[in-house]
Amino acid sequence: MSYFSHLSLGPDPDPLPFPEPRPAEPGQWPELEAALAVVNRDVAATLPGQDPLILVVAPSGEPPLPNGTDSGYVHVALPDGRWHGNPVNAYDLEEGDAPEPDDAATVLAVVAEAAQETVMELLRQAWPTCGGHNTGTHVRPAGTTADDRYQDEADAAGPPVWWCRGGRDGDCHDVSLVGELAATMPGK
Repeated sequence: MSYFSHLSLGPDPDPLPFPEPRPAEPGQWPELEAALAVVNRDVAATLPGQDPLILVVAPSGEPPLPNGTDSGYVHVALPDGRWHGNPVNAYDLEEGDAPEPDDAATVLAVVAEAAQETVMELLRQAWPTCGGHNTGTHVRPAGTTADDRYQDEADAAGPPVWWCRGGRDGDCHDVSLVGELAATMPGK
């Protein structure tokens, strides 16, 4: 979010009031909430002592959508409400568009990427990591190879996984399905 957009450019040096983000109302974003519950299983498995991530809504200043849904920007945040990165909801809707994607795999991938960005930037650590290569992983469709890791993922059919690019030998591989990192932990 750009704080510069809330600064006054006129002769009045006082900044415009900054809209306060707030936790999302339970049930308002059901697909995003379901995806975040899956991602929070990975948070619990890999970040002991870290409370679950939450959804927050930063007001957009636009009126509510016709279905009554808030038109704000939904972000994946730490429990204290801080987030980093882009919103996870569709915020530039055309007439009749749904505020959430209707494809569960797409929603899960978007929420997992947002959670990863928030954790990495605000907790200052790579997350999640591949135990075999000790490197950070990325959300990719299952079965992604080194050759197609930069291709448009809209054509990919596999479920979202935490994907490791491998070591110097290029031994890329799927670490686990998003939400299933606990099974890859030592001793599991």
